[in-house]
Amino acid sequence: MDLDDKLTHVAVIGAAGKMGSGITLLLAQEMAHLSLLPENKGKLFRLEAIDLDPAGLRGLQEYVHTQAVKAAEKNAVSLRTVYAGRADLVENSEIIEDFVRRVDSVVWPSTDLAAASGAHIVFEAIVEKVPVKVDVLRKLREMCDADAFFFTNTSSVPIGLLDKEVGLGGRIVGVHFYNPPPVQKLVEVIRSEGTRDDAVAAAHEIGKRLRKTLIASADVAGFIGNGHFIRDGLHALGEVEKLAATHGWVSAVWMVNRVSQDWLLRPMGIFQLIDYVGIDVFQFIGRVMNEYLDETLTSPTIDRMMELRVSGGQRADGSQKPGFLDYERGKITAVYDLEKKSYVPLDPKGWTAAADRELGDLPQPFRPWKALLQAPDRDAALAAHFSALAGIKAQGAALACVYHRRSREIAKGLVARGVAAKPEDVNGVLTSGFYHLYGPINDYLK
Repeated sequence: MDLDDKLTHVAVIGAAGKMGSGITLLLAQEMAHLSLLPENKGKLFRLEAIDLDPAGLRGLQEYVHTQAVKAAEKNAVSLRTVYAGRADLVENSEIIEDFVRRVDSVVWPSTDLAAASGAHIVFEAIVEKVPVKVDVLRKLREMCDADAFFFTNTSSVPIGLLDKEVGLGGRIVGVHFYNPPPVQKLVEVIRSEGTRDDAVAAAHEIGKRLRKTLIASADVAGFIGNGHFIRDGLHALGEVEKLAATHGWVSAVWMVNRVSQDWLLRPMGIFQLIDYVGIDVFQFIGRVMNEYLDETLTSPTIDRMMELRVSGGQRADGSQKPGFLDYERGKITAVYDLEKKSYVPLDPKGWTAAADRELGDLPQPFRPWKALLQAPDRDAALAAHFSALAGIKAQGAALACVYHRRSREIAKGLVARGVAAKPEDVNGVLTSGFYHLYGPINDYLK
């Protein structure tokens, strides 16, 4: 059975979740496109969108419809080419309406796992708990096509472990989409020692059709992206603990967050990023990595934040929940005081200004991440920034130099341990998945 035939019957498990809904949208659009091809005339394309939450599935249908309309309107010109043989559809509005109808009709929502019976491809995007994944995948193994491929969206759990526990005979591949899947270009593709070549080839081909940037990672807990992110975050927490002795916890968090964003030219500070991902997710991934690697990758501070139910993450409307920092319309407004168990508002004339003075001046001339993102002279600007950074004696520059070198050390360690095949893969994950301006393995600082 070729890939187009396999894509006639696909199931997404956890379809109403944050990751599952994005994967469902991407697959529904691809399957709708396939249904338009002359060679697929008469074939039924069915995407089983399975989730335990009925209300979530209703929301999923609305989401898929709305996004399909936007995508069709944006790509109306290319759709005209696809619909060239349809003389009955003349106006763009008619073509858009037909394509959206096809996308909607592909998606079959259900709260019953048995709806996946006979599926040729399964995308699993459920909770990151090994016993739950194993239980669901075992049930699916019995229901689905005997040669079905299973693609798990795990961000940290070893693929070989799932294969062994479930007994899939190498038919499972890690496809770690980055959040949100319709927007983020990166997908890490993870194979275990026993993964079948045809399953990996199918994962790569689907990724290409979904217009994703694919980077292979070895089957090591955390893979490339979280392998760097967790260690990077733990370094930041260590720096905060050292600074807190002389500057207090709140100022220390503010200072390290600013250094990691402004001095290192990242899209957001490290604690803003941890909040975005979710402190609970950061804790979970660290614990998974800790279980399978000979390295301590947990943090008492993270555990304490979770004990206090300060977990970050996103609300249903996409707004940021409070974590290390509090926010209003996406802007940082306060820092969590771990000792007082409350948020301390930013004070531009008080403690915040004092912390900024301790950091000192930024390298000049300074251009922030956003200004450099599309700049034609970006490489030269980065080289000049880090050259100036190395010559500044202020505390912010010193913290940034230590942070940058630690980031590079983490990245090189991923290559040395074979998690990444080459430096370019680590750099690619950080630039494509985390939107960094540069990869951590570079010569900006000696």
